[in-house]
Amino acid sequence: MKKKSLIPILFLVTISVFGQKNKKVIADLDNKKDSYTTIAQKIWGYAEMGFKEEKSATLLQETLSAEGFTITKGVAGMPTAFIAEYGEGKPVIALLGEYDALPGLSQEAVPEKKSGEKAAGHACGHHLFGTASMAAAIEVKNWLKANKKKGTIRFYGCPAEEGGSGKVYLVREGLFHDVDAALHWHPNDENDANAGSALANKSAKFRFYGISSHAAIAPEKGRSALDGVEAMDMMVNMMREHIPSDARIHYVITNGGKAPNVVPDFAEVYYYVRHGNRKTVMEIFDRITKAAEGAALGTGTKMDFEFIGGTHELLPNLTIQKLMYDNLVTVGGVNYTEEDKVFAAKISESLGIKNESVTKANTILPYKTESEPFGSTDVGDVSFTVPTAGMSSATWVPGTPAHSWQAVASGGTAIGNKGMMVAAKTLTLTAIDLFLNPAVISKAKEELILKRGEDFKYIPLLGDRAPALDYRK
Repeated sequence: MKKKSLIPILFLVTISVFGQKNKKVIADLDNKKDSYTTIAQKIWGYAEMGFKEEKSATLLQETLSAEGFTITKGVAGMPTAFIAEYGEGKPVIALLGEYDALPGLSQEAVPEKKSGEKAAGHACGHHLFGTASMAAAIEVKNWLKANKKKGTIRFYGCPAEEGGSGKVYLVREGLFHDVDAALHWHPNDENDANAGSALANKSAKFRFYGISSHAAIAPEKGRSALDGVEAMDMMVNMMREHIPSDARIHYVITNGGKAPNVVPDFAEVYYYVRHGNRKTVMEIFDRITKAAEGAALGTGTKMDFEFIGGTHELLPNLTIQKLMYDNLVTVGGVNYTEEDKVFAAKISESLGIKNESVTKANTILPYKTESEPFGSTDVGDVSFTVPTAGMSSATWVPGTPAHSWQAVASGGTAIGNKGMMVAAKTLTLTAIDLFLNPAVISKAKEELILKRGEDFKYIPLLGDRAPALDYRK
């Protein structure tokens, strides 16, 4: 009698086990949706800026502690950074969470602009980011405990992503040295888990010092610090013609004086430089520094500058990325109620666009192994240290740009909360898959070494400076 192969049977058993795992994880998270929504919306209301997220960090810490995680606070010299850990041994899977808001973008959860003057707002959805990653960490912990699996789930509370480069200090401190893989996500107006990249970034505040005097009675005795800033800006703007076309330079004058009839003795301008390669960023930044020196010389002022942030470009790991994509497809996108559709239509109208089909929020974009980078993230430094994969979910109305009042508004509604839970489920399933498949982790590590080069040495773009805890002042 011919012996039947056991492979099909084992395959079916594996599929069945994975299917049961998926159903239980999704059901558990659905049951806790209201609890996590409450936490996210509290952080949305706190709207604390980078390195000032005391209430937000405390709420996440208390929630994780109550779930049996060991909390280490104030890591890497950042009072609002923390690590929450459960389990023991290998593998160590990291989930990244952010919770900082942006200045000047306060907004109610309504589809009309109602901003608070100079107040902060969650225009990048980090209240959802931190909460979803925390929810995933808790669900993975429950799975490890229920199945008596060995391994460690670790939540990294990452402050000041918006310009403060919080994760860079965590990497520089060696706090990812034993991590086998890192998972992250980000709010968006669509759902995808593609191998996206991000631009390297370096930022600094350039400060000019002059001599004050009466602008009408004794102008010859004054030396305008604002002239220094404006001369620098003019030279940098001319320089744009002579840098790579895919590079980006942004600046804002943060202090230009107090009164027109007083020659300002102090002025400050805040610069960002971005490009897909960190070496190009450094080269452009050095040229900007020369422009600042020349501006000071030409205006009779003095100048110094302070590095504020600096991040590597993002290095996607295709081995883990495809795993995450498959899990996102399993979870699915965001379903709108009739109330959601009315809100979405008004948001689209405020953006001057036709109401994009709300089915886009429920659609998963096709998988791609490459994409054009636009923004920057300090996850980049993590991705050069450990295999890293990420995703995004539709927490905003389709067509909504990040860093807008419309993004703040959506993030305060059921639309944002639903997208948050899509992310929580996808992160959870992906982390569990990594615990179940050590061969995937080994392959991901091989891919990382191949991409970054065997002779790679991590050098943070912000050097050895201490965290810029007051950069939002």
